[in-house]
Amino acid sequence: MQTHRLVAHPDHPPLAVKGVSLRWVDLDDGRTILRYRLDGCGSLITPAYSGSGRADDLWKTTCFELFLSDGSPAYFEFNFSPSSRWASYGFESYRSAPIQPELSMQPEIRSERGAEIFLLTACLASDDIRGATRLGVSAIVEEEGGRLSYWALAHPKGRPDFHHPACFAAKPL
Repeated sequence: MQTHRLVAHPDHPPLAVKGVSLRWVDLDDGRTILRYRLDGCGSLITPAYSGSGRADDLWKTTCFELFLSDGSPAYFEFNFSPSSRWASYGFESYRSAPIQPELSMQPEIRSERGAEIFLLTACLASDDIRGATRLGVSAIVEEEGGRLSYWALAHPKGRPDFHHPACFAAKPL
């Protein structure tokens, strides 16, 4: 089990969100559970449930992301939305034309909201993410008034860019 704490981009601070983290758990049955936790969700805006399935442009509102690399210029990106929609992309190099890789199991996503805590849980086939030596964890958080904050393990200088190598700041267990 791993827990990763994200930091907000300094040029895009949150309104009320106090923290975002990810807990990663590999299960014995061949699945990996990713649980994103957002503290301070009083002004959080989330998209409505729209059924599970693949969708693009999830990052335009609250969305949780995972980036995986094997150390080469190639990497994979996963997006998980509170709407239960998801996306996966493969890149040969930094921001190259993406492909949509086939997954052995469609990600299962559910979210829960309390007075102060929002949880998004994504379940993936462990085989679909095996082989990574570096990972990036990130989130786009929309709050009231359309305010967006950008959260990652680390940020490069300049504008938020989760694809930047500086964001691949952790190693999987």
